[in-house]
Amino acid sequence: MTQSTHTVSGDFDLTMDELRVVARYVVRHAEDVLSVFEQAVPDDPRPRAAIDAAWAFINGANRTKLQRVSSLDAHRAARSAPSEAARLAARSAGDAASAAYLHPIAQAGQVGHILRACASAARIGEVEAGGDPAIGDALLERSRQRATPVLIDVLCRYPPATSDGSRVARLTSTLDHSLRQAADRSSGHTAASGVDVRRRECTS
Repeated sequence: MTQSTHTVSGDFDLTMDELRVVARYVVRHAEDVLSVFEQAVPDDPRPRAAIDAAWAFINGANRTKLQRVSSLDAHRAARSAPSEAARLAARSAGDAASAAYLHPIAQAGQVGHILRACASAARIGEVEAGGDPAIGDALLERSRQRATPVLIDVLCRYPPATSDGSRVARLTSTLDHSLRQAADRSSGHTAASGVDVRRRECTS
């Protein structure tokens, strides 16, 4: 399958390869919690269809209305889900499909399209453990380990995430801050070694 090398431009550029890295990061988290939704609503295929659409793009297909439509469908499934955990799981699947259309605009809200599924997976872990925040922290650490240099470089093109007070928003902001700190430490180490630093600094 021929992959598109198209670059989308706005306040900065995003290549299709970079969008595939973002989509892969998001879909891995969505897959981790898909069973939570499917156990709660076994006859609703919409979140799984969104994940399949995300993988089609990741594996080389051009982004099309398949990703847009399946994302919207998964978010509709989330709105009718019977519990917080099932709702977050379905929404994460929708986020995975919509990652193909991450906008290159310098707005903090865009960070949610990169990290909200990670935060949602962490929140689901907390809920299933009776609200234990230590579980959320451990799952965020897993998300930090999963983040590649390309993923972090894309993240750093956006302003830092802000928290609206919800637990998922706070988890998103925490993960965002830690990834930017890691990028800044890495850039500082590289500069101290006398190597040309091309990655833009993150603002934490």
